[in-house]
Amino acid sequence: MSVAGHAVVMPKGHIPGTRAVLVSLREITSETVRQITRLSVSPEQQRFVASNAISLAEALFSPNAWYRAIYAGESPAGFVMLYDESLRTPPPPNPQAALWRFMVDTQFQGQGVGTAALEQVIAHVRSKGLFSSLLVSYVPAPGCPEKFYLRAGFRHTGRVDGGEVVLELSLNANAPLTSSTLLR
Repeated sequence: MSVAGHAVVMPKGHIPGTRAVLVSLREITSETVRQITRLSVSPEQQRFVASNAISLAEALFSPNAWYRAIYAGESPAGFVMLYDESLRTPPPPNPQAALWRFMVDTQFQGQGVGTAALEQVIAHVRSKGLFSSLLVSYVPAPGCPEKFYLRAGFRHTGRVDGGEVVLELSLNANAPLTSSTLLR
């Protein structure tokens, strides 16, 4: 369920009558940057995604970077960064967009936070009306996020870039919508 640009998820082990968690994407500020850089995935997942400190440093030097913190309620829960060619001055005639970084802190995994955040990212990219698809890549290995992205509607392209498998999500109006963000 979406509420004005946010998504509502039911926490793992949700008990009827208890509160749902509002998942949102927020700008990172000087007051929140340290909290965001302290977020991390499990040790087994660290080979799949750079730290948030590295991602933020890269964003400072990339005119194509769009990034946000993922919040679960009022708690920082993750980080997302897009490669967005429409941010260039001037933008190319047919800009591309790709999910450059996506992570959910280990304590928030398995609760629907990542799914809700990814749906908001997809909605953001789709709302720009400039892109026909959204790309993402992953390192193929046990524990990789392939299934997560496939559940969100991404499909294999048959391409490999720098050892990473490339997936694509069609953003055309006729493309199937992603799953509901209201999780039970």
